[in-house]
Amino acid sequence: MGVTKTTLFTKEQNEIASLAKAFGHPARVAIIQQLLKSNTCINSGLVKELGLAQATISQHLRELKEMGIIIGNIEGVSISYCINPAKWTAMQELFNNFFQQFSCESDNCC
Repeated sequence: MGVTKTTLFTKEQNEIASLAKAFGHPARVAIIQQLLKSNTCINSGLVKELGLAQATISQHLRELKEMGIIIGNIEGVSISYCINPAKWTAMQELFNNFFQQFSCESDNCC
């Protein structure tokens, strides 16, 4: 398998690809949806709500946190997670600009 040559692509292209990975697994989508729905910080409630193992949820939370999509606050012996509002807004703008590049006046653009 070859090495990915990310230097061949723009910063924006690399960022879109990286962030799109967050939506590349249904568990991460479900976690994001649950955090958006609750509109507050959540900790152990994700296991009960999603029905996944704690280890599985922890792995996906770690990936989302590394991407900056969520942030975690330490509360006693647990960590509560919520959507990172600044990153969420930046992601919306990035993807909106990306999707708005397409313009087709008819049903058949080819």
